[in-house]
Amino acid sequence: MMNEQLTIGKLAAEARVPVSTIRYYERQGFLSPEHRSQGNYRVYSRVSLERLRFMKAAQLAGLTLSDIRALLACRDDGGSACCNVQVLLENRLKKVESDLATLANAKQVLTRWIDECRQLESGGTCAFLVDLDEQVQKQGQEKENLKKSQNSA
Repeated sequence: MMNEQLTIGKLAAEARVPVSTIRYYERQGFLSPEHRSQGNYRVYSRVSLERLRFMKAAQLAGLTLSDIRALLACRDDGGSACCNVQVLLENRLKKVESDLATLANAKQVLTRWIDECRQLESGGTCAFLVDLDEQVQKQGQEKENLKKSQNSA
């Protein structure tokens, strides 16, 4: 079964990705068909399927295609550069932690706005829109003040 040849459609089905994803990965240099059939169809092996599955698993862990490219380079070199992989993963973890902090802040703000909207619902004023307008005006005023201070300097 190791020598099984897969068409692009069969590869896509087994990897559970669209054919367009495989073509994209080809254009980006992540994959290439082992050869072409007599009818000029792309022919892949199980190695390509395992590579696709590796990429998918890495993406599910939050890694970007750039990260995956670096991981595949380490993997293709025999996996000897574990410290490089570790640094990549540490950097990705920092990004995830930063994103989580941003999302936690967004959740807090949205929850506050929802609560304010519910409290003021009968008053005809939307607290969210008022608060957002005030923030926009404040930011505009801060930019204007900065320009004035730069021009007077």
